[in-house]
Amino acid sequence: MVVGVLSVQLEIFGDDSLKGKRHVVKPILARVRNTFNVSASEVDDLDAHDRAVIAFACVSNDAAYAHGLLEKVIDYIERHRFDANILDYQIELW
Repeated sequence: MVVGVLSVQLEIFGDDSLKGKRHVVKPILARVRNTFNVSASEVDDLDAHDRAVIAFACVSNDAAYAHGLLEKVIDYIERHRFDANILDYQIELW
């Protein structure tokens, strides 16, 4: 069994409130969950209005599949923009 975790650091545009941040982060989490069948959550920078750290996790019996799926998540976020810019990301497999 392989567990893959993707951590994504985002820069949030346009709003200077936590409510505005929530309007950007929630659609990202929901759409990625529905599209790729992964677990998703905001995990860091919870009180910062201009940045967020979100994480996605998947379980597979194939490390290459898990890594490829998480790379597709990154591509999906970049293509759809969501009023956020990806600053950095990290994929870990266990």
